This record gives sequence, C-alpha cells and structure tokens, in this order.
Amino acid sequence: MLLGGRRHLGLVPPVLGQLREPWPSPLLDALPDLLEEHADRRVVVLASGDPLVSGIGTTLVELLGSDRIVVEPALSSVALARARMGWSAESSTVVTIVGRDPHAVLRELAPGRRVLVLSSDADSPAGLAKLLDVAGFGETRMTVLGDLGSAHESRFSDIASRWSADVPALHVLALEMAGSGHVSWVPGLPDEAFEHDGQLTKRDLRASALARLAPCPGQLLWDVGAGAGSVGIEWMRAHPTCRALAIEADPQRAERIGRNAERLGVPALDVVAGRAPDSLVGRTKPDAVFVGGGATAPGLVGYCVSSLRAGGRLVVHGVTVETEGLLARMHASHGGELTRHAVETAAPIGSFTGWTPARTVTQWAWTKEPV
Repeated sequence: MLLGGRRHLGLVPPVLGQLREPWPSPLLDALPDLLEEHADRRVVVLASGDPLVSGIGTTLVELLGSDRIVVEPALSSVALARARMGWSAESSTVVTIVGRDPHAVLRELAPGRRVLVLSSDADSPAGLAKLLDVAGFGETRMTVLGDLGSAHESRFSDIASRWSADVPALHVLALEMAGSGHVSWVPGLPDEAFEHDGQLTKRDLRASALARLAPCPGQLLWDVGAGAGSVGIEWMRAHPTCRALAIEADPQRAERIGRNAERLGVPALDVVAGRAPDSLVGRTKPDAVFVGGGATAPGLVGYCVSSLRAGGRLVVHGVTVETEGLLARMHASHGGELTRHAVETAAPIGSFTGWTPARTVTQWAWTKEPV
C-alpha cells in the first residue's frame, strides 16, 4: 500500500499489484479510518524531506505510536533553506503556518531576528508582508526559496512594504526582521499593548500573577473573567506550545480578546464568550488558572480548585470587600499566599509631583499538592 500526495505518487513508477491511495481531504479527519481500513497491509508513506519537521510523520506518530513507524528522513526544507541563507540553527527560528493562522509569526517580532516560515501556499508571503507592514516591520527583508532541492529551485527577495512577487506554492519564506521596537516575551507588557475598555489586569499586577502562574511549555491556562485577555495572551507568548482558554461573559470583550491575541502573535488562544463556572464544565483540566474577575460567582473558585491538575497553580485577584473576604477564607482553609498590592504612580500636582494610587488588589496564590 502506497500513501501520499498526488504529486509524490506521480513520481513513483507503477508496480504490478501495488495499491495506491492519495491523501484524503480533510486529512486529519479521514486519516484514522484510512489507516484502519488498511491495517493488515504493509503501508509506505511518501513525504518530502524530514517527515518529523512539521510533516506527516508527526501526525502518524501521534495516531499510531512511534513503535509502529519507521522513518527514513531526507534533507528537510528547513535544512535546505538554512543552507541557502547561510543561517545557523542557533541564529534562526522556525514557524509553521501550514493550515494555521499566519498571525503566529507576529510573536517573533524583534529587530534582527531571523525566522524561517513554512508557508501554506503561494499567497502566504503577500499576506505576511501586509501583517508585518501594519505591525511596523515593513522594512523586513523577505526571501522566498521556492521548490528547494528540485531542478526548478528559485529565489525571490524584497522588503515587506513593497512585496509584489508571484511565487511558487511550494516554498520556505525567510524573514530578516527590521522594524521599530519589539514586544518582549517576559510578562508585564505595557497596558497600551492591549486594546481594552478599562477591564484589564494592569501591568504590575499582571507580572505578579504570571510569576505565580509560572508558564511552562505545553501547559494549559484557564483565564477566567479575561477582560482584555492580557494574562492568557502573555501566558501563550511565554512559549510557542503554551495554551490558554479565555472565558469572558461580555461578547464585545470576547471579540476584543481575539483581536489582541492576533496582534500579539498568539492567534490560537481559545476565546469563549460565556460565564464561569458553567462555561468551564467539560473542558480539559488546566495546569494553571487565573481568575481576574467575577471570583464571587457561586462555586467558581471551588470549581477551579477541584479542576486543577496536581501541581497546578491558581491565582485569584479581587478588589471588593466581598472578594477579599472570600480569598481570606480560601487562604485560611487551603493555605497559599495572600497578598495586597497597592501601586502608586507619580503624576503632576500643579507645579509639583505627587503620587496617584491605583485601586488596591488582593491576590491569593495557591499551588495544588502534587500526587
């Protein structure tokens, strides 16, 4: 049994008695049934380059397990692209937008940064050029490396703000970032980085909360009462594999969270317009939970406590007397860390300077015992 794309299948001479099957569409939905149908056959899968570099090999390992698969890699498109550009692996990073939102590239915005983008199709460079230009990185040098390793290999290069090239569908896009400023991956982005209506976990409190939530690669955060989505967004910016679910009751704010997530390079943030805890029922158990608003909703904090995985972290903020009382009771019964944050900012008072206090925030941080 020979499986692969039609282009790959066309490169292999026919053999008597050989069964061939092109990839189904949509691939991920149909692939399990296809593999089950031919479970009694020896199956050979055709793939380009290294199948475990954003390729079909990764999907097959997830479905079947590594013990049932033998991988015979060739030079990957990433390796060929680095060779053509003269970039070392240590000096560049790789982002795939194959079947994904191209806004993910915006997480990498920083002058001088080198990024290899595994593109989705021939339209990807033009779309990315517009995103980079709007983000203030229109001077980024874009190089399309087409049909790498083939007799038709090609190269197109220009800056993002004037990109107009027609390029082949099969290509890797090399970006040499150039623009104004950068957006740090360290928690505590300026409040101005987020579109908001005032419902925003402010910079100093956000940095404190994220320090206690402790983002780790591959882990999932629930951002409850998400407001502008700032905590969930910064959690996901900490590492490309970090995941977050933002729950926000106000539909307009939920839409705003989506826009913030796109602009800051984490379009995979899962935004749910709904109320907690009802909207949390049946969700994947989190590794961390942040409750930035609505903590007094009946049963909410208790549900978050019980839902956390072993070793999970919970941070709850409150500004009202009622919420502070709840957090004091949770601290008394569960332990953890109870802190009051009072931030004052220097501001003009006539010809002098005085301190303007922000609303005091009570923070309860707790870690669930590991098994």
